[in-house]
Amino acid sequence: MPAYKLVIFDWDGTLMDSVAHIVDSMQQAAVTLGEVVPSVAAVRHIIGLGLPEAIALLFPQTPAARRELIRQQYSHHFILGSPDKIQLFDGVLPLLEQLRADGALLAVATGKSRLGLNRVLEQTNLGDYFIATRCADETASKPHPLMLQELLAHTQIGAHEAVMIGDTSYDMEMAQQIAMPRIAVSYGVHSVDVLQAYQPLAVANSVYQLHDYLW
Repeated sequence: MPAYKLVIFDWDGTLMDSVAHIVDSMQQAAVTLGEVVPSVAAVRHIIGLGLPEAIALLFPQTPAARRELIRQQYSHHFILGSPDKIQLFDGVLPLLEQLRADGALLAVATGKSRLGLNRVLEQTNLGDYFIATRCADETASKPHPLMLQELLAHTQIGAHEAVMIGDTSYDMEMAQQIAMPRIAVSYGVHSVDVLQAYQPLAVANSVYQLHDYLW
């Protein structure tokens, strides 16, 4: 049996290999609007936050109305290229299938918008795997733990019986704030050193290795 009753996944950089496309879409948005193009490292650093929070960090001197245009352009470029440029990491589908077959409840806590998550769940046909999902535009953005607290309330499962899996410090920090077990993955955006600062139970180097830590 799985070690946890509720397994909560981050999406981008944890289940879906979308980091390069996120970086490219943000840089394309800046080019389109004539803004200073943020570096690859800068964009990778903000992946996991809600989009408004991420853009505010990347373009701190830009007025709010202009940041909204950046958001719109980012979404345009991301949607335009998503079918060809993003895919699930190897091993994701077998992992989800086995967790569900063995009785674990599955959920998603993501910095994506509700519209964005619904779109990608439809594209991947994964929607039925998850009992609940929370997005940054319908609750507090990571690293605030509210989306985790809402998932726990929805499932009536205690924090100690759940685990958060993610590739960023934001995932680890929000779980740490409510004493929820957490497992980091090293194949996303934040370095192992950064992730280990939040005392994860383990750092998985692949989706396949997650199996060793979840049973």
